[in-house]
Amino acid sequence: MAKQEDQFKKVISHAKEYGYIFPSSEIYDGLSAVYDYGQNGVELKRNIREYWWKAMVQLHDNIVGIDASIFMHPTTWKASGHVDAFNDPLIDNKDSKKRYRADVLVEDYVAKIEGKIEKEVAKAERRFGESFDKAQFLSTNPRVLKYQEEANGILKRLGQSLEREDLADVKALIEELEIADPETGSRNWTDVKQFNLMFGTKLGASAESAIDLYLRPETAQGIFVNFLNVQKSGRMKIPFGIAQTGKAFRNEIVARQFIFRMREFEQMEMQYFIKPGTQKEWYEYWKEARLKWHHSLGLGEDNYRFHDHEKLAHYADAAADIEFRFPFGFKELEGIHSRTDFDLGSHEKFSNKKLQYFDPEENKSYVPYVLETSIGLDRMFLAVFSSALQEEELENGTTRTVLKIPAVLAPTKAAILPLVKKDGLPEIAKKIVDELKWDFNVDYDEKDAVGRRYRRQDAAGTPFCITVDHETLENNTVTIRHRDTMEQSRVKIEDLKSIISKETDMRYWLQKCEVTA
Repeated sequence: MAKQEDQFKKVISHAKEYGYIFPSSEIYDGLSAVYDYGQNGVELKRNIREYWWKAMVQLHDNIVGIDASIFMHPTTWKASGHVDAFNDPLIDNKDSKKRYRADVLVEDYVAKIEGKIEKEVAKAERRFGESFDKAQFLSTNPRVLKYQEEANGILKRLGQSLEREDLADVKALIEELEIADPETGSRNWTDVKQFNLMFGTKLGASAESAIDLYLRPETAQGIFVNFLNVQKSGRMKIPFGIAQTGKAFRNEIVARQFIFRMREFEQMEMQYFIKPGTQKEWYEYWKEARLKWHHSLGLGEDNYRFHDHEKLAHYADAAADIEFRFPFGFKELEGIHSRTDFDLGSHEKFSNKKLQYFDPEENKSYVPYVLETSIGLDRMFLAVFSSALQEEELENGTTRTVLKIPAVLAPTKAAILPLVKKDGLPEIAKKIVDELKWDFNVDYDEKDAVGRRYRRQDAAGTPFCITVDHETLENNTVTIRHRDTMEQSRVKIEDLKSIISKETDMRYWLQKCEVTA
């Protein structure tokens, strides 16, 4: 656990040092759980968004995108259930005066049990070596089975209590497990209460005429209220999807773990409208398709797992999370939800407008069912960044800090380095920059010894370093160095564009896993 905490601190520190993420309003001592993306962070975030959009919208001929407003008619949130039921269970510690989400306290307790399972697996792997069968070990080892039974029992009880809104039992569970305040160790808890997460605001020129609005807590409702507009204007036929990326806002009880849980965040969501009765097959399809998309980035398949929901929302008939191994353990990265006809049906009821699809094959109209995929862009950023940050021991006994961001997502694709600041080398390097910048984000760096510049670009996550030296003057070649392997080779200047394109092109990355199959 201490090792994980140390690694997480390094992630946060490195993100600031290399221009990825800064605390918001830092000169005024910041604002809790609000962050700004720096010059490298905004590029990585944009590349992740584009990678998702290309796979989800551009490569599917029956999925289109929209950009709905953050402000929506207040009845929208009544119809969606957010006004009455968008709550988290809150609990306070009487001694420390700290506030927590009760369900997260329990989930963190279960994460420690899962950590014990991982330790048992690691010990067995060391003991049995190549002959170790992980699946068999997990299904037969008595100690592991005991841990799994304990974890599953706790989560099941928590899910049932939350579903019944039995908050007294949630507190009883916390007390039975002897869960303490993470900061002080105190177990002196208040009762559990529900806390609505929506931010309220007002719209109007004066206080007397202003109406109450909410900052949207999710982007999905903008898709649902535009269902007919998109379907009719685009002549869309079932099944079809509508995708959207954008900001959402939640007044989290405890916004923590850096950008994992923030009050202002960005979502990438797709609502897939389907014929009632086909939801099971589409649910399985999108689970597989979304996991393939994640695997295409090469962050390590062992870092992902599915978690089926014990507690289903009242409108859902199936739900699962794709969880990722963050520095603080496995946590939700993306959700796949079978939402039935709740969303369109509810908006139809509250708006008194028909939100139905006429199926020419069935010769009848019906309210479509919805299959949702929803991923947090900020969480995806953290998954990419935290898994990429590595300390490597080199053969010469030194270490290097390297940010192995997938080349397709890297903020800067290549750094152009003149070996020395004379003899015409900077001029050639700048010509290369001028040529490549039309196709890639590139950097020019002439300060310090070239070895130090390599290390700096490694730590910033730049996949390629291109060095212009005196041999360049003779034969128009340069040295290209690969970040991950540190291998160097001599190439012609005119070949640089194709070399960089091959390893950074989205086509190359997405085709590896046939994401659209």
